[in-house]
Amino acid sequence: MGESVDKSLHLIKLCVGAETVQDLIDWQENPRAKGPDGVPRHVTRMWPKREAELLDGGSLFWVFKGVALCRQRIIRLDEVIRSDGIRRCGIVLDPNVVRVEGMPKRPFQGWRYLPGKDAPRDLAAGTANDDLPPKLVLALSEVGIR
Repeated sequence: MGESVDKSLHLIKLCVGAETVQDLIDWQENPRAKGPDGVPRHVTRMWPKREAELLDGGSLFWVFKGVALCRQRIIRLDEVIRSDGIRRCGIVLDPNVVRVEGMPKRPFQGWRYLPGKDAPRDLAAGTANDDLPPKLVLALSEVGIR
């Protein structure tokens, strides 16, 4: 199996509007998904109070149709102020998307902290699940196949 990321604090978030990891990758190629430096970022209303822990090796885990399938390392948190004047948090992400073992996750709003001990492990390099439905990936992970 892949590398474990159990010593860090992470975030987990639903990947709204995407059905596959490839959908996320394609979206992040869009200039609207990037910050001024050209690196992907996700803008959220709330600023994580545990910023230092997240920036010490943390990742954002993405959930597709009830299954966490990938992660991206969090590079930094940027202040984003849009035309409404409200301060938001831009979670700046490593462009490298790492596939992880499927992990079930019930729907929730916003993001949540994910302790490293509870995070799914990385899949072996070159393993991709995009051609399989998320629920099948989860079933395969549960029996130790993917």
